[in-house]
Amino acid sequence: MSNPIQEFIQECKDRVNSYEQNEALRTAAAAFNTESNKAQYSYNFKWMGRPIIQYPQDMIAMQELIWEIQPDLIIETGIAHGGSLVFYASLLELTGKGEILGIDIDIREHNRKAIEAHPMYKRIKMIQGSSVDQATANLVYEAAAGKEKVLVVLDSNHTHEHVLEELRLYAPLVSLNSYIVVFDTIVENLPDNYIPGITRPWSTGNNPMTAVDAFLAENDQFEINKDIDNKIQISVAPRGYLKRVK
Repeated sequence: MSNPIQEFIQECKDRVNSYEQNEALRTAAAAFNTESNKAQYSYNFKWMGRPIIQYPQDMIAMQELIWEIQPDLIIETGIAHGGSLVFYASLLELTGKGEILGIDIDIREHNRKAIEAHPMYKRIKMIQGSSVDQATANLVYEAAAGKEKVLVVLDSNHTHEHVLEELRLYAPLVSLNSYIVVFDTIVENLPDNYIPGITRPWSTGNNPMTAVDAFLAENDQFEINKDIDNKIQISVAPRGYLKRVK
């Protein structure tokens, strides 16, 4: 007897797999990725009132992962306006468990107040400090103690050195079949100084994607989930969804 639910799931898998050879789609997505980053497209969205500075496609991908994993703890480096913290907290609220721990070297007071006043703050904790400082890492490890399922998101300083150090520090906390998601790997695919008038310390050859490559060369416990890349196409995290496989 046919199973329409499984048939639909398989149709989706086959369709996503076909995108790897769909040059027209990949070319169009690459063009949009470049031009939208130049236009600071990701800065235009909010989640439950807080600026999130993420692409909707990545938000949907993260929603799917969180529903699949049902994490007890999400660790995110980089807070900014707190939209991602609120987004993850709201998804945890829907699963009925878990908390999000945000880390930032500078939590601006107006952002802190807005986050603390948000209805989803009940599932949010924050640490102010450098994510690669050992004292900060110690606090994160304390928070993760006893947590069965842990998901890590890296979205702070985007230099190769910083992200590679974050990967080495926090990858051990990721539970089996969960993820460490590295945002802004897209920098490797963008022209240098792609936003006019803004100079940043990361660039082609010095960014989260180069850090991911270096990390995977020394750590065989993680692999890139290419199915996510194929599915969403438009993303600031290409090759950045790293699944712990052993």
